Amino acid sequence: MKNTLWLALLLCLSFCAEKASPPAPVLPIPDAKQIAWQELEYYGFVHFNMNTFSDREWGFGDEKPEMFNPTELDARQWARVASEAGMKGLIITAKHHDGFVLWPSAYTEHSVKNSPWKDGKGDLIKELAEACKEYGLKFGIYYSPWDRNHPDYGKPEYITYMRNQLTELLTNYGDIFEVWFDGANGGDGYYGGANEARKVDKFSYYDWPSMYELVRELQPGAMMFSDGGPDVRWVGNEHGFAYESTWSNLMRDSVYAGMPDYPKLYASGQENGTHWVPAEADVSIRPGWYYHKYEDHKVRTLPQLMEIYYKSIGRNSSLLINFPVDTRGLIHENDVEAILKFGEKVKADFEVNLVAQASVSANKDRGNGYEAENLQDEDYETYWTTPDGGNTGEITIDFGAETTFNRLLIQEYTPLGQRVKSFVLEKESDGNWEKIAEGTTVGHKRILRFPDVLASKVRVRFTDGKDIPVISEIGIYNAPKLLLPPIYSRIKSGEVALNAPDEGLEVYYTMDGSEPSTESQLYVEPFLMDNAGSTLQAISVDPVSGKESESLRADVDLAKTHWLGSTEKSIKAIDENPTSYFMAEDNKLTLDLGENVSLKGFTYLPMQARYPSGFITNYAFEVSTDGKSWKQVAAGEFSNIVNSPIEQIIRFDEVEARFIRLKASKTADGNAATFAEVGVLTR
Repeated sequence: MKNTLWLALLLCLSFCAEKASPPAPVLPIPDAKQIAWQELEYYGFVHFNMNTFSDREWGFGDEKPEMFNPTELDARQWARVASEAGMKGLIITAKHHDGFVLWPSAYTEHSVKNSPWKDGKGDLIKELAEACKEYGLKFGIYYSPWDRNHPDYGKPEYITYMRNQLTELLTNYGDIFEVWFDGANGGDGYYGGANEARKVDKFSYYDWPSMYELVRELQPGAMMFSDGGPDVRWVGNEHGFAYESTWSNLMRDSVYAGMPDYPKLYASGQENGTHWVPAEADVSIRPGWYYHKYEDHKVRTLPQLMEIYYKSIGRNSSLLINFPVDTRGLIHENDVEAILKFGEKVKADFEVNLVAQASVSANKDRGNGYEAENLQDEDYETYWTTPDGGNTGEITIDFGAETTFNRLLIQEYTPLGQRVKSFVLEKESDGNWEKIAEGTTVGHKRILRFPDVLASKVRVRFTDGKDIPVISEIGIYNAPKLLLPPIYSRIKSGEVALNAPDEGLEVYYTMDGSEPSTESQLYVEPFLMDNAGSTLQAISVDPVSGKESESLRADVDLAKTHWLGSTEKSIKAIDENPTSYFMAEDNKLTLDLGENVSLKGFTYLPMQARYPSGFITNYAFEVSTDGKSWKQVAAGEFSNIVNSPIEQIIRFDEVEARFIRLKASKTADGNAATFAEVGVLTR
């Protein structure tokens, strides 16, 4: 009888104790739809529209609906690829800046209903919505506020048009998980034949409060994206990178879509931000957002995609990867191969959480219900936290034996706010603690990478915060090594160097465009590639394991050995060093190629710097055989160059020239034009 009573008492102590009260939230905090959205983490963008067929990034608005004519369009292929890659949704460019719409809108003739595709009876928004439903994906829409086609853009009537189209999109295609508003608006356009520049007050013209209210009414579960939210914010660049310190808090009332200072001042969030507006990192799987055949061999490599993953999702941001669907209406084979490899590698990196079987303890906890064991149960709703007062805490993880690892993952329980400001990972060594790595903000998810570490016991110390730490998960992983391709460089003379990314690796290469192998040329020292028309490919090889990296590819054009600039400083625009640049006070760069050359185009790399200046947005390109008589062979705009400062490639009909001149008719900030690098195309 005594034993029975004693057992009952123990059971009561174990199960009848009241759970400790949860900590008070640290404002701001996310709402339910923001929490659900952040758990998606990774989803896809589809840029497919009129630009696909005009071979542009930003259409002018004068394109004809007859141009839109995909031959094998298959929205189910898009959804299948996204699903197999581990994505959780797809967002489609329903209307881009050129104004052409992918559904049979009742409010415009600039639509698929007047295209040859399916004899004008197609509705791509409907097809993709159904495909997403079939493959278990969320469905979202991108809608450009700017419309370079519509005659009323800039007038009050256009706002009515915009509301009408949004109503069509948000009522006819089922649940929408995200509505994506682009920040680019106002400028040159067709505008129904006016062919003029129209500027709008980006802050007030669109009447965003009532526009948001419309979306809330029609799709209450949808997240709205723009530079400043209201629900999700732009990460501030198109590289797919968040910041070392990324806060989900934002001074939202200070931000509006398209504001010039947004990337510098607001994109990383603010510790004292007034609203919960988490970051979304958007990036294309190719250099451009729309399909261009010449980029078929410029798909991001697996190492590049993994770098994006760790600098987006691993830095408290979601990740939106774009597919530039091709003119057939399919995700290109090269893009499919790349994204599926990426999905497999992410799974492999986080396949085994070493914390799951370890012994986990804390230096302090809040009491019943908030112990360190909650960090091992893979349940986001349970968490470890400490008593009120202070902003620090320690978690010790004992593996029980020497264990190799190279990744640390931490998640805060964000329904109670973002709190952590700094933390450090340490290992025990001979009774002392040695630092392995450290970080700042955590938020929904923070992942640190570091070289392989061997230890039997580690600890995570939360060293500073806005309040006590509230942590839902800690993960430690041993990610498989990824063999990187060689590092390519070429100097002005045409001499090429191929450096192995790590010690002990060998480099093999070909110069005829063929795939390299260990039977190819072994790299020993720099070599000359001064002729145009060659394609270099190279791989890194681990001679011990026999493993090979992905191929590096470089399409080599004319060497700049004998090129001269019109001034001494202008040589920086042709020194093959992307970090140097030439600033032209007269907004033009004139070059002497040293001999007559058959040209088929040119390239322009804008200034590569954290805070650049003088990006050319509108250009004219001239050629001459004698340096006196000049002929203009190309003119236009470098679309989206501010947000995506990649090499611009312009092609034109073949022409003979010894002298070339690139003139800036307009720069993004009105400052003198800058040139990081200029080249020519001869094939």
